[in-house]
Amino acid sequence: MELDVIAIVTLVLFGLLAGFLNAIVGGGGLISLPALLMVGMPPAAAIATNKLAGSLGNFTSMMTFLRAGKINTKMLLPIIPFVFISSVCGALTVSAISPSILRPLVIVMLTVVFLYTVFNKGFGQAKTAVYATGKKKWLGLGLMVIIGFYDGFFGPGTGSFIIFVLLFMGFGFLEASASSKLLNFTSNIAALLTYLLLGMVNFTYGLILGVAMVIGAYTGSKVAMAKGLSFIRLLFIVMTFVLIIKNSYDYWLEIAKR
Repeated sequence: MELDVIAIVTLVLFGLLAGFLNAIVGGGGLISLPALLMVGMPPAAAIATNKLAGSLGNFTSMMTFLRAGKINTKMLLPIIPFVFISSVCGALTVSAISPSILRPLVIVMLTVVFLYTVFNKGFGQAKTAVYATGKKKWLGLGLMVIIGFYDGFFGPGTGSFIIFVLLFMGFGFLEASASSKLLNFTSNIAALLTYLLLGMVNFTYGLILGVAMVIGAYTGSKVAMAKGLSFIRLLFIVMTFVLIIKNSYDYWLEIAKR
């Protein structure tokens, strides 16, 4: 696959924006994955290569939040092995089933997330977190396992789903945004290792996009900590709505081609 100036500029510009948004509210895959498709990559290879770029971006934002003490490692460390394994399973499934079959379900789930966040004004706004226990905590773990599989299998919207589940588990918006990066990095790196073993990753495109996402992710992490809860909530709602529109449009195009 020939690399030209237009492809490089496209990957850099889209990568900067994807990394910035992903660091704050997730949804970076909405931008980075189409960028790889725009430069001529086949869908399966684009999904695999996007994991390389996403891993670099998520690692950057995760370390920025971690150094600032914004990630609740005590709550999340027990979840990491489950997310890792489920993401590997999702990545292995890509070669057997088209990720497009999930799109209708993703649209429905994003709509639920959007409506619940918009109409529940106090959702994630508490100054003092009250973390889930008992059945609610186990339900959160189960949802994280499903999200991990989805991230390995497809990916766009994963960060937003993780943030929503963390909010459900009692996190505030800033802590949920920060803590989601640890789980998102886990699912990204698990899928990336799987795709590397399958020989599906394009390192040239992935590293160009990844470096741009690193810069965007660092900037986004700093903005998130500076702006606080209200800004993150608003951006989360906007990005979730954009994800709904984008996935709906792509699904309509798929139906029109049949």
